[in-house]
Amino acid sequence: MALPVRSARSDIARWDPANEFERLTQQMSRLFDDQWAEVPSMLRDGFTPLADLEETDDGYVLEVELPGVKKKNINIELDGRRLVISGERPEDEGRKGWLRRQTRSWGRFHYELVLPDNVKQDGVEATLNDGVLRVTVPKGSAGQRRQIEVK
Repeated sequence: MALPVRSARSDIARWDPANEFERLTQQMSRLFDDQWAEVPSMLRDGFTPLADLEETDDGYVLEVELPGVKKKNINIELDGRRLVISGERPEDEGRKGWLRRQTRSWGRFHYELVLPDNVKQDGVEATLNDGVLRVTVPKGSAGQRRQIEVK
């Protein structure tokens, strides 16, 4: 009866779940690009930042994670109950070494939601602090489209 022999070779590649997940993500991205080529590039390109929406008695508070994004690169629009946040996070050009792995998102971003109730257009405020964009939208009656300045 033959017994299995353990190889003494150390050059055998080990399975890395992180590499496998990255490969799967790339395949899914190619599938999306091939199957839905007619989808506008704004929705395909870039990324969707992480966000939390909280409802208070007075209104809604949206917090969006945008580390490394400057105020001038953020666009916020409110059209009735539809809130759209878009912009761009530039890629770090100051790297000197070899980039072995990249998991942070860069480039264009787009976040969109429809608030559950009518809101006041005039009381909307947006602040950017420590990489978190905080948009406060008071509850109220239906309004018109408005551009919001980040403070």
